[in-house]
Amino acid sequence: MLVLASQSAGRKAVLEAAGVPFEAMAAGVDEESAKASLRGEGLGARDLADALAELKALKVSGKRPRDLVLGCDQTLMLDNGTMFDKSKSANDLAAQLGQLSGQTHSLFSAVVIAENGQAVWRHIEQVKLTMRPLSDNFIASYVEAWGTDLLGCVGGYQIERHGAQLFSRIEGSHFAIIGLPLLPLLDYLRIREVMPS
Repeated sequence: MLVLASQSAGRKAVLEAAGVPFEAMAAGVDEESAKASLRGEGLGARDLADALAELKALKVSGKRPRDLVLGCDQTLMLDNGTMFDKSKSANDLAAQLGQLSGQTHSLFSAVVIAENGQAVWRHIEQVKLTMRPLSDNFIASYVEAWGTDLLGCVGGYQIERHGAQLFSRIEGSHFAIIGLPLLPLLDYLRIREVMPS
């Protein structure tokens, strides 16, 4: 059995649409303190996403040792090295979108599978996204219309919904943007006979 260590609606929708049998279970990880600790160790955006995904997978694997547990995480970084977290308020979201406007950023999407309390598989994808220049009026109306839904999303967009309007160029996997690099995951699930080969 595959257990998704997340309650993310986007990740659940990707697995369901691909026909992957799974259960979802909240990881129960204090992401803010874990992220602060890992950043204190000097981890960059790519390694931070990987470490957080592993932390979530291992936490749930402790409760479900016989299952394959899938932990996921994403980090976002501007080309100048500035990293972004999930916005905590509509004002934070508007400010973040203002900083990303007209810029190219990298989104790192990490997945780790744990079994019997050990990480047994991992994959990290990088997507390069170029946000078109956004007017202040557009940002204000976008945040007013969708802000509540976007506070849980790193970057403040849902590419599978109205977030597609924000971009002029994307290089990489649509699935990775949603938070689940699906094709490598499906390959591994076929090897483990969770999915038919």
